[in-house]
Amino acid sequence: MKRIISIVMAAALIFCAALLPSCSQSKVSDDFKVGVIHIGDPGAGSGYSFAHDQGIVAMQKNLGLKDDQIIRKNNIADSDAAATKTAMEECIEAGCKIIFGTSWGYMETMAELAKEYPDVIFSHATGYMSNDTNFNNYFGRIYQARYLAGIAAGLKTKTNKIGYVAAMGIDNSEVTGGLNAFAKGIAAVNPDAKVYVKVTNTWFSVDLESQAAEALLDMGCDVIGQHCDTTAPQLAAEKRGVWGCGYNSDMTSEAPKAHLTAPIWDWGVYYTAAVKAASEGKWKEFGNYFGGLKENFVDISPLSANCADNTKEIIDQVKKLIVDGEFGVFDGKQVKIEGTKVSLIDEALKDNKGNEIVKAGGECLKDSDITGKINWYYANVIEG
Repeated sequence: MKRIISIVMAAALIFCAALLPSCSQSKVSDDFKVGVIHIGDPGAGSGYSFAHDQGIVAMQKNLGLKDDQIIRKNNIADSDAAATKTAMEECIEAGCKIIFGTSWGYMETMAELAKEYPDVIFSHATGYMSNDTNFNNYFGRIYQARYLAGIAAGLKTKTNKIGYVAAMGIDNSEVTGGLNAFAKGIAAVNPDAKVYVKVTNTWFSVDLESQAAEALLDMGCDVIGQHCDTTAPQLAAEKRGVWGCGYNSDMTSEAPKAHLTAPIWDWGVYYTAAVKAASEGKWKEFGNYFGGLKENFVDISPLSANCADNTKEIIDQVKKLIVDGEFGVFDGKQVKIEGTKVSLIDEALKDNKGNEIVKAGGECLKDSDITGKINWYYANVIEG
């Protein structure tokens, strides 16, 4: 399953994302309703659905929506097309003018309903399907934040074995691309470290995520990264007295002795701009969305006290290189560390079989390649 996201950055969206205080001055009419379909329970306090819902809460505050203008459907399995359709139709019956589907598996149902209900807007997180009228997709350059988290992991490990709990296998470009960015960040500060991956084949499973993390810990991994929805890998790391990098939200409160940092989203950037455009009848100007560090759409959570010395100083310099467009992560360059001084060197991007993906000094992979064609593991990754 590959995620091929067509990238169309609408000028109105960029303006709103950069100037949210201005956008927040526009109040949406009292009869405009928003539907949100969550794969999990946003009330859990952290993780994927929680992060999305925090974005909805931010949007509600920015645009002045009342509580009864937000219709939430929680714990809707994205593998259950019938349940997904029912949840969305209930949102439509409740008067929702825009519906956000926050998980990959909602995509085809949203595409079908978009045809059936042309007056309702369907906005899908990730995926690749869209139309030019009432159905789009939205995601972001989370791989940029994963590279930064990799720096924190590479500086912390003592065993030079870092584990990674992956929701999907090598053919899923989103998951594999994120893993590769994390691994490349590790290699920048610790060329001796290896990254071991265990795949759960599900986005959300406390049990399977725990089992994968335990297996990696048994192999001697002393930092656990993750691309999965729960805090289970971080809890497993804390129980073993080692460290971890979470995902989606800051997991330091759940694993205070283990957590280093987490790649996180500010979904409110997107939700605010999307609802504003929909409510003002400007949706056709909107298009698909793929923001990154520059747009403040992705970032890492505040570094915890568990991080190695100088981690923040190094990450801040690398983040600037990415935001300024000097380093694309998936290009033919690599960060070089001398003490706490950061510079860039030309270095070929290679997979773990020695194949050259990008030549030394070469340009960054295209967005369509990053989102849909990463079916290889970076040089220091070992399949578990």
